[in-house]
Amino acid sequence: MIKQSLRDLKKEATAHALADAAYELALERGLDGFVVDDIAQRAGYSRRTYAASFSCKEEAVVMSTVAFKERHEPEQLLAAIPADANPLDTLQHLLKMQLTAELFRKLRSLVTMSKQAPTLEPYILIVLRKLQFEAQSILSELSGGRYPESYAHLLAGATYGVMLPLIDGSLNVLLPGEPADEASEAMTLEQYLDTAFGYLRQGF
Repeated sequence: MIKQSLRDLKKEATAHALADAAYELALERGLDGFVVDDIAQRAGYSRRTYAASFSCKEEAVVMSTVAFKERHEPEQLLAAIPADANPLDTLQHLLKMQLTAELFRKLRSLVTMSKQAPTLEPYILIVLRKLQFEAQSILSELSGGRYPESYAHLLAGATYGVMLPLIDGSLNVLLPGEPADEASEAMTLEQYLDTAFGYLRQGF
């Protein structure tokens, strides 16, 4: 994979700082409680620098979830996957590495915000698509042409659908770092993923 230049890394760091500032302001004031100038000022950049990274404050708020370094570099993801893993095992491994407690915490808070600010919804979908596309690309690279390109698309789409009920809270699943309640019947994230991928392996 191509190494990023120092200029690209600096650009990503700037975008990351702006996105984090936007997310913090959204938590503190709500989406209608601040403007782009507030984001730039908090992050320590000019409005012009902000405009080079984002088209609107909704985009900046939501993009704080992926941190522009993708949390895990593709090289790290590839190195951690066993060479003999089949496509479903590969995707399950990727999900376990991508779905961090911080990512879920932010996505859940954004879904809650979007109930009052529906303009966030398209950008939340973009983030989910980014994660899915990264997994799809890695799966295609690891498969070495053994499967049709459409197979990687369909499989990644099906497996990343398991994220949605976790993000909107419709399933009772304990996220990493959350304490277990003895009276609760909540599954751990590990148990949930094992169950979901068990269904996929059995073909439902």
